[in-house]
Amino acid sequence: MKRGKIAILGGTGALGSGLARRLAASGWHVLIGSRDAGRAGEFAASLGASNIEGMSYAEAAEQGDLAILTVPFASQSDVIAAVASHLAGKVLIDATVPLKPPKVSMVQLPEAGSAAAYAVRAAGAEVRVVSAFQNVSAQLLQDDGDIDCDVLVTGDDAEARDMTIAVVRDCGLRGWHAGPLANSVAAEALTSLLIFMNRTYKSGHAGIRITGLEPHE
Repeated sequence: MKRGKIAILGGTGALGSGLARRLAASGWHVLIGSRDAGRAGEFAASLGASNIEGMSYAEAAEQGDLAILTVPFASQSDVIAAVASHLAGKVLIDATVPLKPPKVSMVQLPEAGSAAAYAVRAAGAEVRVVSAFQNVSAQLLQDDGDIDCDVLVTGDDAEARDMTIAVVRDCGLRGWHAGPLANSVAAEALTSLLIFMNRTYKSGHAGIRITGLEPHE
């Protein structure tokens, strides 16, 4: 896939900034979107790469060829609804996990069944929603080393899943087709399991690996 402009909505956070660094290093022009455009600009400059710039959510969504959403669950629907008109026809990669503090190590699925369901509801039929990146350590993404973790990619549009897997690969990870968007609930729920295991085994980097398969090139 051609590496053009990719918007990261919520790019000043831990997950978003980690993805921004890796995607910029692979040749993408990264647009960090934030509620505060000035803050986004300052943050982008602090990353020290000429192909990362900051702007508002709307500007990033409009200019990006595709987008990744990395905001907390509480902000997910509002942010998507605010930029949906700019995402029509584009792929939106939703990394949202429906964690409910303080019991984030216990699976607590939302009323709609999954965060992905809320993303579709907020985005509308014209946006190609894909779900991915729920089970990757944000801290590891911010480092330059290899990451011992795979990414499950779910979505109802097979071409959009292919595009997302290419983005995952550009982040230095292996991505896997994991079925329709309804299957996102499994990846979202896994996050709470991994948080529990990190606490139990005194780690911060538990992830998942798919074995017995070879990814498509």
